[in-house]
Amino acid sequence: MGADHASTAGTRREYLTYGAALLTGGLAGCAGGRSPSATEATATGATDATATDADADTTPTDTATAGPGGSYAVSMAPVGEVSFDAVPETWVPYTADYADMGVALGRADGLAAVGVRARFGTHYYDELPGVSVDADGLTQLWQDGTGKEVFYELDADLHVIDPNFMLNRLGWNRRDVAEVREHVAPFLGNTVFTRAYDWHTYRYYTLYEAFEKLAAVFQRTDRYEAFRAYHDEVLADVRARLPDEAPRIAVLYPAGIPPESFYPYLVGDGTQSKHWVDLGVEDALAAHGITDAQAGGGTIDYETLLEIDPDAIAVRMQGEITDSYFRENVVDHLEDHDVASELTAVRNGRVFYGGLTYQGPIIHLFQLERAARGLHPEEFGDEELFDRRRVSDIVTGEVGP
Repeated sequence: MGADHASTAGTRREYLTYGAALLTGGLAGCAGGRSPSATEATATGATDATATDADADTTPTDTATAGPGGSYAVSMAPVGEVSFDAVPETWVPYTADYADMGVALGRADGLAAVGVRARFGTHYYDELPGVSVDADGLTQLWQDGTGKEVFYELDADLHVIDPNFMLNRLGWNRRDVAEVREHVAPFLGNTVFTRAYDWHTYRYYTLYEAFEKLAAVFQRTDRYEAFRAYHDEVLADVRARLPDEAPRIAVLYPAGIPPESFYPYLVGDGTQSKHWVDLGVEDALAAHGITDAQAGGGTIDYETLLEIDPDAIAVRMQGEITDSYFRENVVDHLEDHDVASELTAVRNGRVFYGGLTYQGPIIHLFQLERAARGLHPEEFGDEELFDRRRVSDIVTGEVGP
């Protein structure tokens, strides 16, 4: 970076400061896809998901701690504690699960960028009165890689990003993270969408646990609590209508269009699987020893799928996928294919769109609804399973008494 960047160190947003964990350089994991040794963890302040760490981080008072003069602190693994003297105005997530959380908290106006725009389901907001995000107006952080320069250009108040994601997925090193942290703004985030990465040796968070952390950052816990209550209400209603027998499903991502092979995605504890877990499915891929693509698994072809023969196939695709596009480019191809046409799911018309990878509290409700319809059309049909107006009211701050 140029000298002009270094010269900003003394003036850069003094209201965002780091707690002791960050001052020791605490980042779990390391570059190159390996986990830190015990020696490295001790030297850098990195922490694994020990019982002590997990227990300390789940206490309600740990989410936001009040300080003098209206300041407050939020603690989240793997970074530790970050202190704030004011609510961040501009913010940058990498994965769109956190982008959706910020929108749910009514902070879309400060959202400056996202890793890949096509992976942020802003089209879902079209159904919510008074809620919108101009995806074209967001800076895309991925530009044949993600360099430090874009973070200087954005000059955001907070990076809602797990620094270990930058190290292990985007090729940054610790010096890169420390430089951007010092000269631009803090990092605070946890890679929650999957649990397949071997470098993620520290505390995980569920979707709503991570959402609660971001609500504490933005001082919008009332909206978090309203979302939490409504989520529980919707989920209880949907689960009460599920059949007793759980379907065996395969969640797949096409390796090409039209697809001749697929990347397998197992149904797990990461937030990307929340709607499938909510619906109580059985993972046909896991039952046959298939390795998740995010854990290094390769593609699987139709012959392998025929051996597994799931009850239903959910095809995950990024971007806004219309019913006609999905029918023409996926379903029709499978029905006309010599091998794929023999699959039980294809014969029974149970191949459907599986949604996006990244989901926060808003997108999750849409994906839960769509998954329920796809798995159980005889029960849910085209029914809307949640109240769009109620969600809009929470986002805009009408959360009731």
